Amino acid sequence: MLTTAFSRYINNFRGFTREIWILTIITFINRAGTMVLPFLTKYLNEDLKFSYSDVGTILVFFGSGSMIGSWVGGKLADKIGFYKVMVFSLMSTGLLLFIFPFITEFSTLCIAWFFVMIIADMFRPAMFVSLGAYAKPENRTRALTLVRLAVNLGFAAGPALGGLIIMNIGYAGLFWVDGGTCILAISIFWLLVKEKKKIKNEHVDAFEEPRKSVFKDRPFWVFLFVSFVTGMIFFQLFTTLPLYNNKQYGLTEFEIGLLMTLNGFLVFLLEMPIVSYFERNKVNKMKIVLLGSLCMALGFYALLINIWAGILVINILFLTFGEMFAFPFSNSFALSRAPRGHEGRYMALYTMTFSLAHIVSSKMGMQIIDIYGYQVNWLVMGTCGMVAVLCSIWVIKMVKKE
Repeated sequence: MLTTAFSRYINNFRGFTREIWILTIITFINRAGTMVLPFLTKYLNEDLKFSYSDVGTILVFFGSGSMIGSWVGGKLADKIGFYKVMVFSLMSTGLLLFIFPFITEFSTLCIAWFFVMIIADMFRPAMFVSLGAYAKPENRTRALTLVRLAVNLGFAAGPALGGLIIMNIGYAGLFWVDGGTCILAISIFWLLVKEKKKIKNEHVDAFEEPRKSVFKDRPFWVFLFVSFVTGMIFFQLFTTLPLYNNKQYGLTEFEIGLLMTLNGFLVFLLEMPIVSYFERNKVNKMKIVLLGSLCMALGFYALLINIWAGILVINILFLTFGEMFAFPFSNSFALSRAPRGHEGRYMALYTMTFSLAHIVSSKMGMQIIDIYGYQVNWLVMGTCGMVAVLCSIWVIKMVKKE
């Protein structure tokens, strides 16, 4: 029985091209090395002695650079090809990170993070386009899921290693390791993967007709709003929820970490089989995104019950299933929506929604908590999730009309 279950699980990982596995490996190396991000606010506040207000300002420059980088990366991926953009982005980011320990002045840091994030986040839309190029048409959603697994595993390993590096070398070590892993990852890619000049887009959806401009694609813009909302409410997991878990229920950092680990472990264990099941049964991608939005909404409504600590586990379960339904299929929907030769700009706008969601999530959540308290924040986030559900229904209807 166990052997059959294990064999079925392993079958979900079959059928990928060599290039997809290399992309997955370099994504894991890159994300495991992304140790600066989890400790950035701590570094700016405790090590460089900036006020919370100054830290917030630096993060706005950080997020703004990320959004511009996503757009520029997508445009360049269409114009000069994803391969060149990926190599330039990661190699340059790796080299630039080496100089960050020497930048300690406020205005210089704002400018430095802004420009580094423009270069760093050019990588993301180009990488999504590369998945469309190297994956077989029938495997595209699973290929995106495989790379998401690498991201989750990398993020699980990164902070733990980062903590050890801070204890032994100091914060400067984070920048050196992060820079080094960027260079290592892209060197492996450059040596082992050949540039694919033209994307063979054999897969043509019913709605994949030539369009004049992404800005005139109305269903796609409503879909982007859905992606923004689901991203914004999901990011509460890393901003307001850890504070609430400690303040309301007295959970320690270790116990909060265990809840985060439960999220990562379930994604690792279940996401690929879930995606494989939906792909085999050819379920409408937007219907699955709708289901994900509903799960996230219910996760936050559940927190309105604030007399039992077990509700935190229920919240994590809803958010995790919401993540597994919404994110892989929204990735795949965005890529399949793009006409040939326009994949880069479509994926740029898609990745920009998450950069914006990250900025808005922490600011909005903290502001609501500060003025009205945690319960109102959970009510607002749950209601935002229900708005995303309604907008998903709207997208499904518009696509059917096409």
